[in-house]
Amino acid sequence: MAESETAVALLCGSEQSREQVAAESWCRSAGFDVDVIRAEAVAGDASLSPYDVVWWHADAVPDAPSVADLGSELRSFVADGGGLVLSLAALSAVDELDIDPVAPDDVVVDPDGPPAGPLLKSLHEDLPVFEGVERRSITREATGATVARYEAVLPERGEVLAATRLPDRDEPGLVTAVGWSVGEGSVVGLGDCLVFDAEPPADVATARDALATSLLANVADTALPDRPHDAEGLAALRERLADDPHRPSYHLSPPANWLNDPNGLVQWNGRYHVFYQYNPGGPNHDTIHWGHAVSDDLLHWEDEPVALTPSPDGPDRDGCWSGCAVDDDGTPTLLYTGGRGADQLPCLATTDDPDLRTWAKSPDNPIIEAPPEEPAVLSTDHWDGEFRDHCVWREDGTWYQLIGAGLADGGGAALLYAAEDLREWEYRGPILTGDYGIDGVVWECPELLDLGDRSLLHVSNYEDVVYFLGEYADGAFEPEERGLLDHGDFYAPQSMRTDDGRLLTWGWLPEARTESAHWDAGWAGALSLPRELSVDGDGDLRQRPAPELRDLRGARESRDDWTVAPDSPSELDLAGRSLELRAEVALADADAAELAVLETPDREERTALRYTREGDLVVDRSAASLDPETSEEELRMPVPPYDEPLDLHVYVDGSVVEVFANERHCLTARVYPTREDATGVSLTARGGAAEVSLDAWELAGTF
Repeated sequence: MAESETAVALLCGSEQSREQVAAESWCRSAGFDVDVIRAEAVAGDASLSPYDVVWWHADAVPDAPSVADLGSELRSFVADGGGLVLSLAALSAVDELDIDPVAPDDVVVDPDGPPAGPLLKSLHEDLPVFEGVERRSITREATGATVARYEAVLPERGEVLAATRLPDRDEPGLVTAVGWSVGEGSVVGLGDCLVFDAEPPADVATARDALATSLLANVADTALPDRPHDAEGLAALRERLADDPHRPSYHLSPPANWLNDPNGLVQWNGRYHVFYQYNPGGPNHDTIHWGHAVSDDLLHWEDEPVALTPSPDGPDRDGCWSGCAVDDDGTPTLLYTGGRGADQLPCLATTDDPDLRTWAKSPDNPIIEAPPEEPAVLSTDHWDGEFRDHCVWREDGTWYQLIGAGLADGGGAALLYAAEDLREWEYRGPILTGDYGIDGVVWECPELLDLGDRSLLHVSNYEDVVYFLGEYADGAFEPEERGLLDHGDFYAPQSMRTDDGRLLTWGWLPEARTESAHWDAGWAGALSLPRELSVDGDGDLRQRPAPELRDLRGARESRDDWTVAPDSPSELDLAGRSLELRAEVALADADAAELAVLETPDREERTALRYTREGDLVVDRSAASLDPETSEEELRMPVPPYDEPLDLHVYVDGSVVEVFANERHCLTARVYPTREDATGVSLTARGGAAEVSLDAWELAGTF
């Protein structure tokens, strides 16, 4: 192998372990100029200036006192432009070295673990430290070495570079590679994937050698990305993903990585604030923080810094989960669920920042120390009690809070608490409980909304968002009507009351593709359009897109009194992946009328919205994508025949198709066409002619 110009200091303790001897031998065979240096020498008077890279490859957890002595020397070396590689258990020392205050939480001896390798993050796979490394390579066999990984926590300062690849699956939740910029130099922590005291198969050895060679040769000269902590950095993340045709352009989505439930929706000082469940480590549901976006007009959004971060020593160590925002006599206040171990309990944070960017957590968290005893809350293998998510309001001088739960005897529940000060809560009991066989095991994200003559309670039961219309009084809810808030890919909605008195709600639009596809895309999750909720003169629920969305309209095509001939598709001139379509459809002689969007000219890919004489609106995804890893499930929503002509309002946005029918019924679908020409729109009637009037617009993006 050719000689490398990189000078490497291979760090070890008082004696080299077998693994370190093997690493030294490999390093020499790979052509690096290598010296073995004892840790005590570096902590003493040994100079690191002759070297480009310090490689600390430790197959056992380093002794803490010796690590602390090393810290200042290694940090100075890196700050002056050097590279530092911390592999295997050496990654566990980042806190002692003062590189990051949060060390890996998963430090284990893995004698029987499966072969593994780095699952490179798509945002960073082009970094020079990964030059020539395949994104899903296997780089080590089963080993007895100690590996260090971030599982339930994330580094505070470092950016995730890779997770874990196993032979049969991706493990995005096991973070193995992290990068830090320190002064002029860089640190890469690779807590797994490199073992040399073994004889792996040739393909594994080749992948391992490529990874180790690229790390050592390039770490000193690679400017590693910092985890974005400000609006500028988040905007740069968003820009890197801007060309993805599946990314929504006017639905709110994360700058990168993962989004789920909307949280803390509030209009404050005239600005709209949407917080959301966010994982800055990758596009997977793990290590949940609160993301933040802000808008002056409900249309154009700006990414704000992360609002809530799990505290390594706090009751929210494993995640700052869903919650809400209230105005406590001029003080913005968040109530959210903190997760730690098997506990999930209510926590509180406040701010005096008018921009709602920085929050102080209450030292008394959790503010409710345990779920109630009656009725008994469901315990599982994961949780001591299924008890989470918050809806808070003030009524007649008293604060009230709903918390979602599952009951030990079966069914979900919305549990009511009362307080004078948002901190000392008295349990009042459930306002409503559900039937296990009908309403689901657990009720998440309960929300009680005052619609004037009627109250709306909605809950999310792992599959659907079930709503109840009825009367709420004296701590009890009496349902008179029930239904689904959305019949498709929609979950965990939350609402805000605007300054002009409207009630707007957003829901999470989960992906309908695999976790590996999320990882490759670099992002996952979007929020629905803001929907205006109300009841009509008959007391029925109405859902309409916020009227502000009309301001996004661009080029228009209209067709009035259009008779659509049977079984012959009629194409619109307007096409694209950012569209709004408004149609009135009367079946006349037809058995069904079909509006297709995201359609290729040969109709190989198409998402069909079919209105049938039986009174159903169907979103047919069987031909929506040529990618076999995306959902082909048919989504169906009843639209009673008395509603004809059908008022159909459709928003197409990248991978989102959001449908409003008669301003009452909603169905959202996620679809992923693969062809660039999947942009067409057509209408077809089945079994006879249909009568249609239609307006269609191109819509502008909002980030």
